[in-house]
Amino acid sequence: MLTRVVLALCCVAVALADTPANCLYEDVRGTWTFSETERTGDHTINCDELGPIVHTKTFTLSFPNVAKDELNNEGTWTMIYNQGFEVNINERSYFAFSYYEGDMDSAVSYCDRTFNGWSRDKTVRNWSCYTAQKHNAATSVMSLMSFILLLSLQTTPRVTQKVRKTQSSRLYKNDHKMLEDINASQSSWRGKAYPQHERYTVEEMYKRTGGRAVSLPRPAPATQEQKQRAGLLPENFDWRDVEGENYVSDVRDQAECGSCYIFASMAMLEARVRIATRNQRQDVFSVQDIVSCSVLSQGCEGGFPYLVGGRYSQDQGIVAEECNPYTGLDDACDTDMSCPRTYVSEYEYVGGYYGACNEELMMLALVENGPMALAFEVYDDFLSYSGGIYHHTNLKNDFSPLEEVNHGVLLMGYGVDAETGEKYWTCKNSWGTSWGEDGYFRIRRGTDECAIESVAFQSTVIP
Repeated sequence: MLTRVVLALCCVAVALADTPANCLYEDVRGTWTFSETERTGDHTINCDELGPIVHTKTFTLSFPNVAKDELNNEGTWTMIYNQGFEVNINERSYFAFSYYEGDMDSAVSYCDRTFNGWSRDKTVRNWSCYTAQKHNAATSVMSLMSFILLLSLQTTPRVTQKVRKTQSSRLYKNDHKMLEDINASQSSWRGKAYPQHERYTVEEMYKRTGGRAVSLPRPAPATQEQKQRAGLLPENFDWRDVEGENYVSDVRDQAECGSCYIFASMAMLEARVRIATRNQRQDVFSVQDIVSCSVLSQGCEGGFPYLVGGRYSQDQGIVAEECNPYTGLDDACDTDMSCPRTYVSEYEYVGGYYGACNEELMMLALVENGPMALAFEVYDDFLSYSGGIYHHTNLKNDFSPLEEVNHGVLLMGYGVDAETGEKYWTCKNSWGTSWGEDGYFRIRRGTDECAIESVAFQSTVIP
């Protein structure tokens, strides 16, 4: 009989539901004091209570991703969307969610401080808890001119209201008039009604498509070197057929749970294990383990590939599907703790930090390293996609000029349409094989369609 153990939850109520924090790059950039406990814990450390402060460090976070301590030692940092930030310096890594008060309908973000977070060294040992506070006029002694300048740079509480779309328990209905308009207005892709969508409520469909959107930076301009390197790549590439070998695991269905970010992350790691072992290992990793057991995820309310496919996979490791089979619910943690775990050695946003991504770097990382997780904005017309090269039709005038994303998928190929010359990405979705092109879709490439070229993420798996 298998022994099952419930993992102790560490730190912060924000891990129990999607966080409404909304902190921008300029809120985070600046000088911070990190107050840290003794470094004697392990990966099971509980940071609900901070405990005695033993280490106090001062880190200055500068453009674009440079971190320096008070001794001028240099490291790196990156935002995790608008939710928090990670600092890697002096062979240690720090992550915490940004502080807020409120809920998904109305919240106030205090971007000059964090919730209690976790710190550990590069070998994933010597864990501690910490909290961070950004410097302001009350914590610095300075000249009058510096004081005036700092006042202008201080972060102020940011009020966010009605960040969650209107929820409803009524059943979702296919919009047949919109489908007619989609197919009549363009020939790049085709839409159709999916009867299976109508078994979900509007709220469940909202979760299925990723839930609340988060703001993203626009793609970084490609350098001449990046363009030249990308120009040497093949015109068409797909990890489902590399010299006759398929390195992509089967399409799955997330159902009504907003777990797309985990499915995308696990699909990336499944593919990269296959590549590293020449298909000798064909793992299917447990999504439910992260839904139910990770304090870095928001379960069925959404989350971030960087935290689950990167930090969690490095810190805790991931297990096979049979160790915690998928239920699609926010169940209590019930992972078989005797199962072996697979880990990642490195993880990063493509380009090295949040905001550095672009088409050329995505193509290079895809061919050189393997499939990767990415996010984009799902609009109503995408739900009806059945084939072709998708672009948002804007028939319902719901397009936003801001860069936002709400759905995670796996990028595993790219190409050029032989007839039209239109460039596209090929992605694996998590809505089952009856949707799209047998569970896959193509989307316009090179135009940042629906922000798809803004925030690609990759990990290096240890096979």
